[in-house]
Amino acid sequence: MTDPVFAESYAAVDEVARERLEQIESLVRSIVPDVTAAISYGIPTFKRTGKNFVHWAGFARHVGFYPGPATIEHFAAEFGGRTWAKGSVQFPHDEPLPMELIERMVRYRLTL
Repeated sequence: MTDPVFAESYAAVDEVARERLEQIESLVRSIVPDVTAAISYGIPTFKRTGKNFVHWAGFARHVGFYPGPATIEHFAAEFGGRTWAKGSVQFPHDEPLPMELIERMVRYRLTL
């Protein structure tokens, strides 16, 4: 179930992006149930222990996932041809959402 905090952000994107955002939200919450929903940097965010934990956002052609620089660096070799930067990775809508990879990134983020 989508957190009401994210309703406006999700309403601003198309159905494909919205479904993918909801999948990420559900996955993170299932792994880390003590997160708090927030909007930070204008995008959906989960906070943990008062600090930003992960962010995600929907766009026309991809979903951006922002688990932080250390997590991105740790998993960069697994991104293949995906676009990524210091603290983010893009998951294009024309390929399946890599839930197993996202799960491992979230679990790794817990160790930091």
